[in-house]
Amino acid sequence: MTNQEFCSYLFSLSQFHFYPHSVDMSAASCLLTEDQFLCSICLDVFTDPVSTPCGHNFCITCITEHWNINVQCQCPNCNKVFNTRPELKVNTFISEMAAQFRQSQQVSKPGEVPCDVCTGTKLKALKSCLVCLVSYCETHLEPHLTTSGLKRHQLIDPVENLEGRMCTKHDKLLELFCKTDQMCVCSLCTIFDHKTHDVVPLKEEYEGKKAELGKTEAEIQQLIQKRRLKIQEIKRSVELSKKGADREIADGVQVFTALKKSVKRSQAELIYTIKEKQRKTEKQAEDFIKELEQEIFELRKRSSEVEQLSQSEDHLHLLQSFLPCLCLLKDWIRISTRPPSYEGTVVRAVNQLEETLSKQMKKLFEVELKRVQQYAVDVTLDPDTAQPWLILSDDGKQVKHGDVKKNLPANPQRFDTCTCVLAKQSFSSGRFYFEVQVKGKTKWDLGVARESINRKGVITLRPQDGYWLILLRNENEYKAATDPAVCLSLQSQPEKVGVFVDYEEGLVSFYDVDAAALIYSFTGCSFTEKLYPFFGPSLNYGSKNSAPLIICPVNHTE
Repeated sequence: MTNQEFCSYLFSLSQFHFYPHSVDMSAASCLLTEDQFLCSICLDVFTDPVSTPCGHNFCITCITEHWNINVQCQCPNCNKVFNTRPELKVNTFISEMAAQFRQSQQVSKPGEVPCDVCTGTKLKALKSCLVCLVSYCETHLEPHLTTSGLKRHQLIDPVENLEGRMCTKHDKLLELFCKTDQMCVCSLCTIFDHKTHDVVPLKEEYEGKKAELGKTEAEIQQLIQKRRLKIQEIKRSVELSKKGADREIADGVQVFTALKKSVKRSQAELIYTIKEKQRKTEKQAEDFIKELEQEIFELRKRSSEVEQLSQSEDHLHLLQSFLPCLCLLKDWIRISTRPPSYEGTVVRAVNQLEETLSKQMKKLFEVELKRVQQYAVDVTLDPDTAQPWLILSDDGKQVKHGDVKKNLPANPQRFDTCTCVLAKQSFSSGRFYFEVQVKGKTKWDLGVARESINRKGVITLRPQDGYWLILLRNENEYKAATDPAVCLSLQSQPEKVGVFVDYEEGLVSFYDVDAAALIYSFTGCSFTEKLYPFFGPSLNYGSKNSAPLIICPVNHTE
């Protein structure tokens, strides 16, 4: 603070009818900000402040050490250089104001515990005594730090309402804890109301509860860490989703760009073919017209000659000039120009485009199949769910219908009528994929089923009842088990079927693995239970359908 600032400050005080020699220091310190009492070297409230000739103030120790280090005596604030080191004296006025300001900073503020001993302005309490039940500021705490009798008193960080630490019934300090009633009690409480209870010193219970809080804090930190990891997992999932979306968009744009080029090329070829036919027709017509016009010209010339000859009365001349027969002329009656036939031109162009699209679709399905094969899982059959007529291989990878019913326990998981079996593995999240060989069979059911399906008696195979399946009936009649069933038109009979499930997406897709073709997809499904792979080899029908369903290892499509 410069001397000019102090003059301004004193002038402001004079407006309230004060004089410099009678200034209330507490009021003065309230009007000035903390920055005005800070030494610019140590950045703390002035201690023994001195003023330099240029009017700036510093702690005497700070400015002395500063000048001892530096060669030149220079003001740290305005950089004014002094040829000789100034003689510094403590500015008693600023020193007194700094002391008052330091004390004012200790006045208790709202939310802080005030000293119970202070009269007038209440200073901030530094400690509370559990024996005296009084809170003390720095000054009034001094006896508890120096007097031997008071040193034995228990001091804690300042708290309000010390009376709340007294037993309301016996007016004694709450220094015990009743573990039976989970409450703080005094020594007299243990004699009367809590006589037979488990009572321990307050400190002992405090240590126990503090240890529990430590464990709780550790558990909270673990929960926080788990949630942070979950956030990272979600962020990674979003990042992977974005990459997948970008990849899918790029692939889609590439495919549709190729399709648009194919369509444009097919359209251009169609237009060229039609126009070329029309051009040839027009060229032929033009040639015919030119030829006809030439013959007309020749005929008119002969007509003129005939007319002149017919008027001649010279017998000899007429006979010698008689024109030959006109039979050498072209017979135009047999010649005609018909419009070209355009029937089938568009159909053939569309068929050709369809072939191109089919090739593109095959490429797409190959890419899609390769992607879903990344989610391949190891699936084995669960003998506890197999219908008694079914025969399972020892490795749990094959199932077929037998001729003899086995005597098996009728547990709740077993199908008793429907010739089917579930896998041991279940899935309640994420994506999974498996492949099944159906070669040589004339009838089968394949897909996934939820855990709570009915396994006894006649079963309805449809999504409403927990089944998402495709079926083969009568050797080449393929159906999706919907309600009503959807007949599937397949270009070839699949020998190996891939099943892909995206639990969260609600998707179940079936693929012809060898043809890399999509057979059918259930979309918009709502899964809330575990899903199990479902296998139904059906009856063997006198060995006509004796081939087994075989769970195959996934050979990723190249």
